[in-house]
Amino acid sequence: MKIKIGTRGSKLALWQAYHVQDLLKEKGVDSEIIVIETKGDKVLNVSLSKIGSKGVFTEEIEDQLQSGDIDIAVHSAKDMQSKLPKGFEIIAFGKREKVHDILLSHKKIDLNSETLVLGTSSTRRLAFLKESYPAVKTVPIRGNLQTRIQKMKDGQCDALWLAYAGAHRMGYDDMIVHEFDPSEYIPAVGQGSIAIEVFETIAPEKKRVVREAINHEPSEKCLLAERAFLRKMDGGCSIPVFGRAVIKEEVLEITGGIISLDGSKKIIKTCSSTLNAVEKAGEIIGTNVLKAGGDKILEEIKSQNEE
Repeated sequence: MKIKIGTRGSKLALWQAYHVQDLLKEKGVDSEIIVIETKGDKVLNVSLSKIGSKGVFTEEIEDQLQSGDIDIAVHSAKDMQSKLPKGFEIIAFGKREKVHDILLSHKKIDLNSETLVLGTSSTRRLAFLKESYPAVKTVPIRGNLQTRIQKMKDGQCDALWLAYAGAHRMGYDDMIVHEFDPSEYIPAVGQGSIAIEVFETIAPEKKRVVREAINHEPSEKCLLAERAFLRKMDGGCSIPVFGRAVIKEEVLEITGGIISLDGSKKIIKTCSSTLNAVEKAGEIIGTNVLKAGGDKILEEIKSQNEE
């Protein structure tokens, strides 16, 4: 048996693909890595919210899953749209890294400085910044992590606002100058985990072997809850929706919410559940956020994105 692994070509995406390959190898399964360029990799001069949030980093890879050119796709879970196209399924989530956000820089940073310029293209991070540090300026910076770091060193910004997981996996821990509290600056749904996507035509034996080798059950429970919340919110890359689930003593607690683009309005809800009802918990907080006024914030954001 040989598993064909599809992935994007950035160093971080390849790290994830090689990690999956190593886990398969531990189970005695041979595999091959196939690099696929996506729309999100090609269009770097436009923000994700303007490109369109659905399938920006997955569409071309899903085409190859459907054609059978690859057996599985390795994604960052936070890049996965909340509703997959017909016939597609996530069959495993890798063990989750720490989920919090960080600032990466080659110099000392003061978040209260009125001259500070941060690089980020995330609507969630931009909204949090406007809420907490309105004086800080931002510039949109996209591309793989190495490209963004070079842009920062070239003077486009003073620091990059990123997920800890990617910076850590690429060995940039020594450049972390600030760590955000994930209970206050709640991360994107799925942040810190790898998702394995397949198409319905995959051989059952391959599907079974991949799930056994890759899936980390506690991470899966958290991700299923968060993704159920995201589906309820109908959120994508262009919507500043955030969600984080944790498991403590066989109880899952999920916190999720939405913040307006200008940071002036924020709604957060929390729900606890047993481990056999995690998706229901995600749906409940999604419903509660929408009922508390999240629906109006969502409408405002979508109308602003269309302008």
